[in-house]
Amino acid sequence: MFEQVKLEYGFGDLEPTIDTTTMETHYGKHHAAYTAAFNKFVEEAGLSGKTAEEILGNLDSVSDTALRNSLRNQGGGYYNHNLYFAELSPQGGGAPTGELAAAIDAAFGSFDAFKEKISALALGQFGSGWAWLCTDAAGKLSVCNTGNQDNPYSLGMGVTPIFAIDVWEHAYYLKYKNVRADYVKAFFDVVDWNKVAANYKNR
Repeated sequence: MFEQVKLEYGFGDLEPTIDTTTMETHYGKHHAAYTAAFNKFVEEAGLSGKTAEEILGNLDSVSDTALRNSLRNQGGGYYNHNLYFAELSPQGGGAPTGELAAAIDAAFGSFDAFKEKISALALGQFGSGWAWLCTDAAGKLSVCNTGNQDNPYSLGMGVTPIFAIDVWEHAYYLKYKNVRADYVKAFFDVVDWNKVAANYKNR
């Protein structure tokens, strides 16, 4: 059975970047609902024992259209949020170091250039969706954005997501209203780059 990632911080610990009410609703309501629904549809599809990555990466194997769409939407909501919540920390901010920093420099020229590029994707995503930092098997980094709860697995991109920015309105609207740019800019203040570096190392 799939479970929500266990938070290593309290709902109020990401203030002022992410407010307590948003965290309570986002994690306690939205993500909890995605997780429960995903478990239901996984069982219905006979896919128990598979990882979320395996399920989302092989949606075409599910012949029932409605069930396939439910797995895409609820499974994406489960997986995407697990990655998102796990990369946050009240001690976040700053910049990555070591292997991840070198890979970012190689792919984008600098950390600031990376932030500018992924922020543009987050801001340019029309409607709900995500912006991603991904790696291929060789460690080459790339960025992309996806709509709704799609991710690089469900779209068959052949890369592994290691960092995500949630730009669904429920992630920021209570505090930032319609100014997505303020949320995206502040978001980097609570990113734990050590967690992202671990995702990169474990690709």
